Amino acid sequence: MLLRALAATTAAAVLLLSLTGCATDDWTTPRAEPTIVGTPGAGFHPETAPSPEATVVPADGSWRGVSPSPGYRVVLLTSGTDATTDVLNAAVQQWASSEGVSLRTVVADESGAIPAIVDAMDMKPDLIVSTGESLIDALATVTPNHLDVSFLVLGAELAEPTDNVTAVDWTGAGFRGEGLGSATHFDEDSFTPKRGDAAIRAGAAAVLTGMTGVVLWID
Repeated sequence: MLLRALAATTAAAVLLLSLTGCATDDWTTPRAEPTIVGTPGAGFHPETAPSPEATVVPADGSWRGVSPSPGYRVVLLTSGTDATTDVLNAAVQQWASSEGVSLRTVVADESGAIPAIVDAMDMKPDLIVSTGESLIDALATVTPNHLDVSFLVLGAELAEPTDNVTAVDWTGAGFRGEGLGSATHFDEDSFTPKRGDAAIRAGAAAVLTGMTGVVLWID
């Protein structure tokens, strides 16, 4: 009986903490515009401004030292339960935790990709981070009509991205949708925790510094 009582008390405490956390993380509360903390290292930006849809190859690790201001609001929009998507999701979650990012998640399935994207946009985040190949075609349909919403695609890319869509790819990734398949030979083993961490950090640094509408190649 004592163990049951303790368990019930612990569960109630966890629930209270969870509810309290939600209350202090209310996205409807007005706040100052997010800012960038730090600056990218040498070689992150090309010498001349990249053209729309260009592929940019930043110097390895040049995105380190760049963070969003605390409370930066991000929606992780994800689809699929494959190992590659799981690696990217874990990287986004770890990045959010280490950088003080306010993170929410929207999970889509193949039949509900567009409604899921709309749900993510309705939260009015600072950035929507997309993981999962099945979202690409739906993103290609939705994103040109919502240029005021910032999207970051990890491990895949849109064939013709608008300025509000940035992607991060590497050898072994590069799925483009619209019947185009992968830009390179797909390699599940290329989706490592280290590369996932580099992808979200490089992509966030690009968005925060205004280098959008391009593909970052992080090999």
